Amino acid sequence: MKRGICVLLGLSAVAVVAYFTASKWAIRHETLTFYDQERGRPIDVAIAVRRDKEMAANAGMGVLPVAIVNHGNTVRFTEYSFLANVLAARGYMAVSIQHDLASDAPLVTKVGELYVGRLPVYERGVKNIEFTVAQMKKIQPNADYGHLTMVGHSNGGDISMYFAKLHPDEVKKVVTLDNLRVPFLTEGKFKILSFRSKDPVFKADPGVVPDDDVCEQSGITVVNTGFQHTDMSDRGPDNVKTSIQGVLDKFLEDDSKLAPVDTNKIVVPKPGPVAQAPATN
Repeated sequence: MKRGICVLLGLSAVAVVAYFTASKWAIRHETLTFYDQERGRPIDVAIAVRRDKEMAANAGMGVLPVAIVNHGNTVRFTEYSFLANVLAARGYMAVSIQHDLASDAPLVTKVGELYVGRLPVYERGVKNIEFTVAQMKKIQPNADYGHLTMVGHSNGGDISMYFAKLHPDEVKKVVTLDNLRVPFLTEGKFKILSFRSKDPVFKADPGVVPDDDVCEQSGITVVNTGFQHTDMSDRGPDNVKTSIQGVLDKFLEDDSKLAPVDTNKIVVPKPGPVAQAPATN
């Protein structure tokens, strides 16, 4: 059984590479800078959207689903193109937000405090998302901002989950790549997909990831991988990105019956050796 699943994953990876290679030419990329005057804060965003889907939306032939992509600590908003391209290929308008500025205080850990002292960072991230969505409504009004798909890696995954906690009626799906601090929402109001690393340094706080029974009841899909925490961005090796792309693409199918992953059966290829990337948490 394990061998059969490995072969299937391998074939799926080949198909995913071919699919997204063929689709990338049709995706429009744009980088903008908004300015939040109230907070005196610039916010850089990167937009990825399929040209044909955007043209159709502008012609009144439907609306664009929207995905907000949130980066990890020390990783730039432009370093998740492997996710943005999957989202865009699926017809989403992917909006990647730069949350951190060079002038911001460094991320610190305060054991014993809520979210180990990261709450102000998450609150700042939520304000960045709210402001960005308000600006995007002016630029691209033909999009569905009331049913967001939140995507984030590490600290960005925690921002995504925290935003969903505050705005559950505005969120359709949540995708996290190894968020470590904010517990998953288990009310079942939206689907959740989470990729978990096998990393000796970066480990989720107790209570963040629900047990298998709760996941099954709540529509949560947990994929335990053999990947390193810092490999889950454009900096990671191709086999890591391709594997994540394949599962994410399946998850984005609205009529998909993707069930919680049986982690005792699934086998994900291990990443190859790469240079050590700066730590994210």
